[in-house]
Amino acid sequence: MIIGVPKEIKTAEYRVGMTPFGVEELKRDNHTVLVETGAGEGSGFPDDDYLQADADIVDRETLFKKADLIVKVKEPIQPEYNLIREGQAIFTYLHLAPNRELTELLLKKKITALGYETLQRDDSLPLLLPMSEIAGRMAPLMGSYYLQRIHGGEGILVTGATGVEPAKALILGAGVVGTNAARICINLGMETIVINKGIERLQRLDDMFMGRVKTLPLTAHDIKEEIKDADIIIGAILIPGARTPVIISRDMLKTMKKGAVIIDVSVDQGGCVETSRPTTHDNPVYEVDGIIHYAVANMPGAYPRTSTLALTNATLPYIKILANKGIEAAIGEDIGIKSALNTYKGRIVHKALSDSI
Repeated sequence: MIIGVPKEIKTAEYRVGMTPFGVEELKRDNHTVLVETGAGEGSGFPDDDYLQADADIVDRETLFKKADLIVKVKEPIQPEYNLIREGQAIFTYLHLAPNRELTELLLKKKITALGYETLQRDDSLPLLLPMSEIAGRMAPLMGSYYLQRIHGGEGILVTGATGVEPAKALILGAGVVGTNAARICINLGMETIVINKGIERLQRLDDMFMGRVKTLPLTAHDIKEEIKDADIIIGAILIPGARTPVIISRDMLKTMKKGAVIIDVSVDQGGCVETSRPTTHDNPVYEVDGIIHYAVANMPGAYPRTSTLALTNATLPYIKILANKGIEAAIGEDIGIKSALNTYKGRIVHKALSDSI
């Protein structure tokens, strides 16, 4: 199979879809790997590393023209639309539920679109997990940074000081993002509250953190009460493949402290805050009703070396399945690959996505 690894062109996205080690693995199975010139530089992998792994370094047009399978990090964006070849397969983070334009393109071109974020194995999301872990750990750090008065925040040091209380962090969701966010918040000494729909995950957090986190069920009453004095709110809601439900409305912002910070990690699936809209690392925040919003849709891209290594450790086994079995056979024989399938031969085949469009 011919596998193509293009350079990411989303604003301030420095990750790459495959490491030189991944190329070596695929070459060992006699596949051809095309890597776009400069694709790995942002993650610390120069072209020479890929050449030593026996990749073919090519330009963007050649890569899209020849590759049977495109392996990326982020969803294709508009400058790539005309390059995508009809009937091609793409394996990447897609997040199609809030992106009708891309969804329609994939359907029109009959693309076999496989989403990292919907691939399931043993009731887990193994390709979402490494980036969710990083985003969760980043979220309290970003919140702490933008609480500085110079950035429009309240001017609160999250750790507190002698005789001064620490900040309060409210985390919506107790999955991988929420759990990792809670870990960092606790370690920074913050008062930490986690709200989640399912009690089992809350019980797990109680056991994990030995009572150092306050847990509450996801109810409209509890959210309204807890946001009033929260300094940082972290949105970590996920419904795989579906649009994220709105948990905080614009009217609710008026009850919050001016200069509080919202970090909406779920923005790539639409966001759990009504006023969230995707931002980029070069312009990450904006203010609505006195509340600072951080809604970068590719948070782990800020740490591309760590993120690329973590991501490709997880994706490579599935890339090998697709390459060794062939796309059609892999979809039919591997339950994980099948669960990753979002669009196929001009149809939406993922139920959560279909229900969201």
